[in-house]
Amino acid sequence: MKTDKKQNQYRTNEQIRVREVRIVGESGSTVMPTRQALDLARQQGVDLVEISPNAEPPVCRLIDYSKFLYQQKKRQKEMKAKQVKVEVKEIRFGPQTDEHDYQFKLKHAQEFLQEGNKVRAYVFFRGRSILFKEQGEVLLLRFANDLEDVGKVESMPSLEGKKMFLYLAPKKAGSAKKSQQARDREAAEAELKETVKQTKQHEAEIDLDTPANGGLLANAKISADALKKLTETESDE
Repeated sequence: MKTDKKQNQYRTNEQIRVREVRIVGESGSTVMPTRQALDLARQQGVDLVEISPNAEPPVCRLIDYSKFLYQQKKRQKEMKAKQVKVEVKEIRFGPQTDEHDYQFKLKHAQEFLQEGNKVRAYVFFRGRSILFKEQGEVLLLRFANDLEDVGKVESMPSLEGKKMFLYLAPKKAGSAKKSQQARDREAAEAELKETVKQTKQHEAEIDLDTPANGGLLANAKISADALKKLTETESDE
């Protein structure tokens, strides 16, 4: 059925009943009587295919109709493959979710957003737990704040029946804010580079055993130790 529908999408040959058509091809376009275009198609052993019926006059091509349908199908398939499929992943909480469960779901939400998916987080209030809707709102706001590096809020927490929803969308690559830890690491790296630069400038003038140079080397060592500590802390997390 799908194939028949596709084949009937375009008028071909004698189905084209207008007085004249515009023939387009590699060499340009030419307006001619439809009867002449049909004769030309027969001479070339191809079909007269109407590709733009609403143009004035209608636009046609001289092409093998089966080949034309194949090319159309292939082009649509390629376009579909290029489209990014965005899924909406759900994260469910209770109004009194414990910390361990919260961290577990937070990790999954981070992965979903990093993969380019949207996240719909909600708190489900069962029975009298609706009395704790303020706690649910606080939990969702904390959730959004903890995900600010990888996601942006599309819709603030809102109560719909027994569920309070929060919608998050992934941030574009490169738009995520740097964490405080990353900023500290970069500051330590900059400090270390500057210290090393100063040390090299003084090496030619000051003997390595002098107190002045010893101070510079000590500063370099302290900065390097600080950078190493930041890196180890980040790896542990």
